Amino acid sequence: MYIGLLSDTHGIFDKPFRDFFEPVDEIWHAGDFGSIRVADEIAAFKPLKGVFGNCDGADVRLDFRQYLLFDCSGMKVLMTHIGGYPGRYDPRARALIDEYRPDIFVCGHSHILKVVNDTKRNMLVINPGAAGLQGFHVVRTALRFRIENGDIKDMEVFETEKFRPVKATE
Repeated sequence: MYIGLLSDTHGIFDKPFRDFFEPVDEIWHAGDFGSIRVADEIAAFKPLKGVFGNCDGADVRLDFRQYLLFDCSGMKVLMTHIGGYPGRYDPRARALIDEYRPDIFVCGHSHILKVVNDTKRNMLVINPGAAGLQGFHVVRTALRFRIENGDIKDMEVFETEKFRPVKATE
């Protein structure tokens, strides 16, 4: 399965990301869609799995859950928006991790792209950064990778050129 992963779109799913995700089989969104319109755009483009984020309204929360647990080509995947990293997990995320023991833990929220092994829990932690224009980040990011027979491979990072982020007060 060829996966496209993004998070924190905050209301935008534009051509650079569509082009990057053109070859993938499925898109995973780790929360903060920004609107149900964006979720619908992504779902019309490719099959979509996603969770709601802390900035998502009732419209998104009606269609998406706080976390997802699913199997992908022999790997157990846990996805939630606010997650954290090894040694610094959000308490809710840590409880889910300890209960379900996933092979891959996907989260968003921080707007920082990070892929790290949690050797204590024997899982890969993936945060694709932020694909939207709101926040402190100056480069929009996403990932794509393959999961085949219980193995993750061919991970690629997508970055846009630097931009001036939009602050909530503007």
